[in-house]
This record gives sequence, C-alpha cells and structure tokens, in this order.
Amino acid sequence: MAWIQEARILTHQGVMAMLNAAVAEAEAIGQPQCIVIVDASGEVLAELRMTGAKFLSRKSARTKALTAASIGAPSASVPEVVRASIAAATGGTVTGLPGGLPIIIDGFRLGGIGVGSGTGDQDIAVAKAALTAVGAAT
Repeated sequence: MAWIQEARILTHQGVMAMLNAAVAEAEAIGQPQCIVIVDASGEVLAELRMTGAKFLSRKSARTKALTAASIGAPSASVPEVVRASIAAATGGTVTGLPGGLPIIIDGFRLGGIGVGSGTGDQDIAVAKAALTAVGAAT
C-alpha cells in the first residue's frame, strides 16, 4: 500500500504567465473577461476582472474553474441532465457553463481556470491561451 504520492503545484510564475496570456487573448478578441485560476484543491491562486468585464461573471468564472479542477475536464462536459441537481447539491459550486478548463501538465492535474464575460467560445479561447502559456493540455 502506498502511503504517499507525488504531487506537483502551479507556481506563482506559472499563474502570472497564465493571467498575462489570458488578458492578451481577451484584448485581442476585444472582450474584457473575468479570469479565475484555482489549484487542485480549489484554492484561488489568482482572480482578475478586466476593465469592462461583467461583475457577475467573476462568480461564474470561479465556479467554472472549481468545476474543471474538481472533475479534471471542461466545465461544459457536465451532462445537461444533472446540471441543476449537482449545482443544488454543491451550493452552486459546480456548473455546466463553457469556459472552465482543467490545468493538466504531464498528466498531473494542477487546478483549473475559469473565464467568463464573453460568449462560451470566447471564454474557452481565453482559457486555452492561458493553458498554452504554461504548456498545459488544451
């Protein structure tokens, strides 16, 4: 029986690289965004509401990040049939909205990123730009 396992964490330098890439992509597409990055346990590592982003999108971005970090898959992969009940069961901390992606590097799940304030496609594009900046799976 194994008593320990190897773990990896995202450094603050990695978080900053992700934020910078996400902001650059949001500016390139002309859509201010709310961006939240959490670690594998759901702790917020970074949160940014770009000037002009919808303030309520901060909450959805956080929920998207938590969902992706928890399930190790995009937030939009939560099946439609269970979205309402799982949101209720978790106090609103799980969503099926697009824009949440897990941060997976070399097979290790390091956390999640959630982006909100644009369309689903815009949110995903910004999240993918952040993942690409640190060599994470997209």
